[in-house]
Amino acid sequence: MANRTDMTEAEFATVLAAVAQDNKTLFWASDGLRADKEIVLAAVAQDGRALMWAGPALRADKEIVLVAVAQHGGALRWASPELLADRDVVLAAAAQHGAAL
Repeated sequence: MANRTDMTEAEFATVLAAVAQDNKTLFWASDGLRADKEIVLAAVAQDGRALMWAGPALRADKEIVLVAVAQHGGALRWASPELLADRDVVLAAAAQHGAAL
């Protein structure tokens, strides 16, 4: 997949729909799309484990990580070191899956 800037709105909408239906689509995405907050948010909302394919900046984005761990507590393992020490993030992961800690 290309970067968002290389796509038409229709192409971007197609990619967005694809990751919202199957988070594994993010695995095949370009680095640019893996760094796109809207794309990654759709993927982690579908399955929090998609956080593993998100770009580093988004693994450090509290909003993205909270959505991911609320959907799958085990996604905590792919959060940035800073967010691993964030009380809100850790509590959200534990609430979803106690063994996430």
